[in-house]
Amino acid sequence: MRARLAAVAAGLLACACTAIFFQPHRVQVLTPDKLGLAYEEVRFRTRDGLVLYGWFIPAKGPALGTVMQLHGNAENISTHFTSLAWMPARGFNLFTFDYRGYGASEGTPTLEGVQLDIDAALEALLERNDIDKTRIVMYGQSLGGSLAAYYVEHTQRRDRIRALILESAFSDYVDIAQEKFADHWFTWPFQWIPDLSVDDRFSPLPAMASISPIPLLVLHGDQDLTVPMRHGRRLYDAAREPKQLWIVHGAGHIQTTGDPAVRDRLTAWLREVLAAPPGSKGD
Repeated sequence: MRARLAAVAAGLLACACTAIFFQPHRVQVLTPDKLGLAYEEVRFRTRDGLVLYGWFIPAKGPALGTVMQLHGNAENISTHFTSLAWMPARGFNLFTFDYRGYGASEGTPTLEGVQLDIDAALEALLERNDIDKTRIVMYGQSLGGSLAAYYVEHTQRRDRIRALILESAFSDYVDIAQEKFADHWFTWPFQWIPDLSVDDRFSPLPAMASISPIPLLVLHGDQDLTVPMRHGRRLYDAAREPKQLWIVHGAGHIQTTGDPAVRDRLTAWLREVLAAPPGSKGD
C-alpha cells in the first residue's frame, strides 16, 4: 500500500513540475486602452498550425525601436504588459503575445511548443511595414527570459535581434523546479523528481555563451523570492561580452523597472545599443 501511495504521489508531483512552468489563464483582465495606450490586436499562425494572439502597442511619436515581450509563466498578456506599459511613452513600440494555451491563443503549452510560438511571433513582427526591422529588442521576463535565452542562441533569425534583456530569469529548469519542491514540507522529500520528469533540453544556461555579439542585459531584483538573484548572476557569468548585469536594490520578482530612475537608465542603454551598427561589439 505504501509503495502504491508513493507511486501515486510521484505521478502527481511530476504533473506539478509542468505547473511550475505553465500556469495559463484564459480571462482577459486589462487592455492597453484602459491605460491610455493605442493598440492593435494581432493574430498569427505557428508552424504547427496554432493561431496565437497578441497586441502591438505603438510608440508615442517616432519609434526608436520595437521591444518584443516574452512574459512569465502565469496569467496572460492582459496582466503582464503593464510591467512594460511605460515604454511607448519613451519612444518604443511594444509587441506582446500569449504563448499557446494562454489567453486567446490556441493549444496547450510545452517547452518545445513555446519555442515555435516565439519564432512565429518574431516572423509576424518582421512582416510588419510600420517598424524598423533592424531595431528589434527581445525582452524576456522570468520564464520568458529563460525561453528567450534559448531561442536567441538557436534561431536562424538571430541577426534580426539587436539586443536581449533577461529580467528575473532562471538559469536551469531542473534547478528552479527543485527549489520550488524544497519550499514546501509536502514536496520537500521529492526533490529528486525534477531530475526525472523535467525536460532540461531547453535550459538557458548552456546557451548564454553563444548569445554574443548580441548585447545582453541581465536585470534582477535583490529581493526576488520567486527566482533568487543567484540565477541572474549565473546567466550573466556564463555569457560573453557585450553584457551588463544590473542588480536592483529592493526590487522583487519582475519589479526592476518600477523605479523611474531604472527606466531612465534602461532607455539610455537601449538608445546606445540601437545607435550602434548591427553586429558590433559595443554595449
